[in-house]
Amino acid sequence: MDLFESSARPVIEPLAHRLRPKTLEEWVGHDRVVGEKGLIRVWLKAPRFPSILLCGPPGVGKTTLSVLIADAIGERFIQFSAVNSGVKEIKEAAETARHWLSLGRKTVLFFDEIHRLNKSQQDGLLPHVESGLFTLIGATTENPSYEVNAALLSRMRVVRLERLTEQDLMKILERALEHESGFNGEISLDTDAKFKIVKQSEGDARRLLTLLEAVIALRPNDVIFSAEKVEDLLSQIGDRVIPYDKSSDHHYQTISAFIKSMRGSQPDAAVYYLARMLEGGEDPMFIARRMIIFASEDVGNADPRALLVAVAAKEALETVGLPEARINLAQAAISLALAKKDRAIYEAIEGALAEVRETGALPVRLGELPEGLKSKKFFCPR
Repeated sequence: MDLFESSARPVIEPLAHRLRPKTLEEWVGHDRVVGEKGLIRVWLKAPRFPSILLCGPPGVGKTTLSVLIADAIGERFIQFSAVNSGVKEIKEAAETARHWLSLGRKTVLFFDEIHRLNKSQQDGLLPHVESGLFTLIGATTENPSYEVNAALLSRMRVVRLERLTEQDLMKILERALEHESGFNGEISLDTDAKFKIVKQSEGDARRLLTLLEAVIALRPNDVIFSAEKVEDLLSQIGDRVIPYDKSSDHHYQTISAFIKSMRGSQPDAAVYYLARMLEGGEDPMFIARRMIIFASEDVGNADPRALLVAVAAKEALETVGLPEARINLAQAAISLALAKKDRAIYEAIEGALAEVRETGALPVRLGELPEGLKSKKFFCPR
């Protein structure tokens, strides 16, 4: 044994990896999909398991579920990440699948982050999925309608996995404390301490187990953890991370919720979704521009000052920047939510544009509508 061998420490796998379910019976959550009457169980009883696309946020079990499916149907499992795989790897996987098929065994091909494959790479999967050479399981955090080719999507079943509930996360946490691959009953957390970790996990099982492991690692000699101790340790680990991606569904869903809150005259909801976007790192100028559009599109002449308020918020943002401009943006959002609403201006310009596209460049009559349009009413005040 040399010096390096004698001083080497044993490699300990992360808690989240050690506690991955080994069978579907150990699975927690997503009863509609994985429960006794869920889609996966129904398909497992069918003559042939279909190719599927697992959609959902990080940490909900997409990769683990694909492995369990392959084990359940007794097929070989090949895993790729779309980040570092392409047409060459797909061809090699197809050859491997043909070899094993000749020996009477089928193959499950799992593509993580399948939305990152370009069109030609996705097209490379089509003939093999269609012929049934292998069962394709794709995983994505994005909206598949936008990121996956329609031709490939039509050959797959879309399975949506939502964020885990607090009840599901609590079961996973308690299993981690008691299971021999976890802490084997040697560590105890009181109920409030458990809830603090669950709350900070944001529906992500991997984050839950990572936080639990990090908390215990900070006080390795302790066997009992109170809520106060856990809160203090969590603050040492770092700030809470709000799930948000400026290029994914989080972006579109949150800005949509923000607009609908102002449209529905709900100032509390509007300022909440504003805070979600700011905390998640959204471009504040994008938010300001959307409020300017909203001021004319949804408030309009019901309160012409709304446009001035929205423009002023944008100018304030340009002048003072964040974090101070968060107050100006909040003032504008609340003001727009409380304002009376009137979409007559939006409907007027949309109606006029539709007419121009249909009738073309009719002869101009100064100060009046062209001949044939005298009866038209684009602007209908409320």
